[in-house]
Amino acid sequence: MPLIRRLPETLVNRIAAGEVVERPAAALKELVENAIDAGASRIAIALIDGGLTRLEVTDDGCGMTPDEMALALERHATSKLPDEAIEMVATLGFRGEALPSIASVARLTLESRVRGADDGWRRVVDHGEVVEEGPAALPYGTRVRVEQIFAKVPARRKFLRTPRSEYIAALDCVRRLAMARPDIAFTLENVNDGKVRKGLTTQGDEALATRVSQIVARELKDNAVEIDLTREGLHGTMRLTGLAGLPTYNRGVADHQYLFVNGRPVKDKLLTGAVRGAYSDMLARDRHAVLALFIELPPQDVDVNVHPAKTEVRFRDAAGVRGFIVSGLRQALATGDRRSAQGPDRTAMGRWVAEPSQPIPHSEEAPALRSIFDQRDFAASEARVAEVRPSFASPHSAARADTALPQGRAEEAAPISDDQADYPLGIARGQVANTYIIAESKDGLVLVDQHAAHERLVLERLKRSGAEEAVQRSQALLVPDVVEMDEADCDRLDDAAEGFARYGLSLERFGPAAMLVRAVPSVIAKADTSKLLRDLADDIAKHGKQEESGSLLLAERLEYVLATMACHGSVRAGRVLSVAEMNALLREMEETPRSGQCNHGRPTWVKLSMEDVEKLFGRH
Repeated sequence: MPLIRRLPETLVNRIAAGEVVERPAAALKELVENAIDAGASRIAIALIDGGLTRLEVTDDGCGMTPDEMALALERHATSKLPDEAIEMVATLGFRGEALPSIASVARLTLESRVRGADDGWRRVVDHGEVVEEGPAALPYGTRVRVEQIFAKVPARRKFLRTPRSEYIAALDCVRRLAMARPDIAFTLENVNDGKVRKGLTTQGDEALATRVSQIVARELKDNAVEIDLTREGLHGTMRLTGLAGLPTYNRGVADHQYLFVNGRPVKDKLLTGAVRGAYSDMLARDRHAVLALFIELPPQDVDVNVHPAKTEVRFRDAAGVRGFIVSGLRQALATGDRRSAQGPDRTAMGRWVAEPSQPIPHSEEAPALRSIFDQRDFAASEARVAEVRPSFASPHSAARADTALPQGRAEEAAPISDDQADYPLGIARGQVANTYIIAESKDGLVLVDQHAAHERLVLERLKRSGAEEAVQRSQALLVPDVVEMDEADCDRLDDAAEGFARYGLSLERFGPAAMLVRAVPSVIAKADTSKLLRDLADDIAKHGKQEESGSLLLAERLEYVLATMACHGSVRAGRVLSVAEMNALLREMEETPRSGQCNHGRPTWVKLSMEDVEKLFGRH
């Protein structure tokens, strides 16, 4: 039997490095976090080949003395933990973890100068061995250069990707850290094949909304609501800030969801599940919200040491945190949810001006106009409106037997009175294709999809009337179903059984590898219980147990039932509405939460400002 032995220090450091430094972006993350913790106001990052050849981080922080530099390059030596209370970590990371780990798998040059010192100091470590040290000329602060990463560890080097892929990973890392600290100025540039690319340039002392919009997407600021809420937690106040995108401003992947805990970028199942739950009745299942959320809570209420790279956290009151995020997001969206899609695209606006070269049959107008609201991005689809304008070049086309007459009605255009001027959605002027309401507001033209709008109104009425509770009513099975499952899945379902009961699903353990289903929610009484339980178990494994409200997947299924009821009970496209009915719909929309989007995240109305209308006719 092999003897137990102590591993060499160099091998120990390489093993430790494997937990923290799996690629250049991971090393960069540690170095930038060190710069932030050092009190820097400006951080400059330079990469060559995405960090594969070299990466360098320069800051204007507090700096280190020569003795402190020597200690910082030893394992588990740090200035970031004043005592032994490791659960009270209030910084981003430990300098004593990252620097020796990086130095064991690369050539690391550490230069630093404290304020008041005449000179700085340099220390060079090549794959674990100190090869140089002495005075260095540099401004106050610290500069760290990492070269030849994994040069002497070929087994790790061959798993690195292309310079382009490594650069993208590094850029994403810096973007997240820069998003969390709008008070710090960041610059990032990358040199690849002799070409210099500026990846990020931000100014310091920016507002949070400005910094987030600058990094995520500039149009986000106009398509999101700001959040700033507080709630009492276990050991103090919890605070939720950030930007939450309107449901109509969504993406097909969840890559544009940025989550932070005490300033630390994280990828946490509980947080992503909370976001999904908050948007559950406002987005289709294949669409994802765009947002940046920052939650702050006392250090003793969160464990940041559950992952070597600290990208995951564990909350002491997970249900309380999840509930705070869900209710906070819904409360914030309720203040801006009457807003719809972003403004018209200028290129699309230009296409309105030119007359078509060929007459367009009237029969194509209504279907094409209807298709506008079938797109998730109104601005992109608006270009199609140019193709469906009525042609005045052919006066005889309307008389053709095979062509339907345009479907449109208008009321007398009386001036908007003073008491009507404050209506955000304006006064109804007519109906197009028996589907779209045309309204005039004091500052523009409003187009409303009557079915999508009424669908949202009906859903909100159902919730207020107690239909949500009715959906959750339980229906007992005459003969309980026995569902055989993997033992681990049974454990997950057994732990969450109390939460499921609140939604009408009654489960019991039936031996080590089976579950007994005694009752199901009445509205899904005909569901395949075997498939339902397996889906729920998979959902818990992916998103964690939701102690507060049972499985998120079950909640979404019940929300879907409500949405289906709302769809069938709403005004259908093609129904003729009176002017009074149209105005009543507009007024209710102005008073109803989340009326800016239908139950699938599409806009219920769009607006063309009067300035844009005047531009169409060359008046402005």
